[in-house]
Amino acid sequence: NYGGKHMKETAFIWKNGNLLNWADATTHVLTHALHYGTAVFEGIRAYETPEGPAIFRAEEHYKRLIASGKMHLMNCPYSVKDFIDATTLLIKENKLNSCYIRPLVYYGYKEMGINPQQNPIDVIIAAWEWGTYLGEEGLEKGIRCKISSWNRLDSRIMPPLSKCGANYANSVLAKREALDEGYEEAILLNINGHVAEGPGENIFLIKDGKVSTPPISDNVLDGITRNSVIEILKDQGIEVKEKSMI
Repeated sequence: NYGGKHMKETAFIWKNGNLLNWADATTHVLTHALHYGTAVFEGIRAYETPEGPAIFRAEEHYKRLIASGKMHLMNCPYSVKDFIDATTLLIKENKLNSCYIRPLVYYGYKEMGINPQQNPIDVIIAAWEWGTYLGEEGLEKGIRCKISSWNRLDSRIMPPLSKCGANYANSVLAKREALDEGYEEAILLNINGHVAEGPGENIFLIKDGKVSTPPISDNVLDGITRNSVIEILKDQGIEVKEKSMI
């Protein structure tokens, strides 16, 4: 469910350098990204601290956002600092203590057709209160997963390292199939039959006190949370092996 039922609208959304009222942050129905999936995004969290909201690894997220765009020949008009400044402003103006942050860079409305070069690049950042990805019950009791009949995108088809909106049609199909068959989540294999990832998360395996995770070469997203888990475990003296899983 991605916590969707707990989503709360906020006052403002940042778009192309300006704060707009939530309801006014709209786009044309012939926007290129709506028809051809030409959008890249990030999913970021800000957490409440005694010193105020803290954005989790903001620099890494926005570097990846810009890199995702470059993989699709989309040059983002804003820098990492611009994004962080805009996000900080948005959180402040929306009076949020903790929140989910969704930046999106996409080809907007001008011309129709496959080639988006003549279309403007629009940028938005939204922030709102949102529950955990698989809900509080999922955290407490665990979830049931199925091996999806859909394979994870291959690097010879689309860049799997990019968080492109088009890639997530793959995730939507896997998620819907899992839910329709009575599971909470899916596990996608790559075209070689190795475990890749879930529709919206990286995968770790704990067995006999050892931790492993699929390597990036198995067409998994180079997850920022994934890297954080590896670093935290390393600090605890626990090695994480990156290896293919069958």
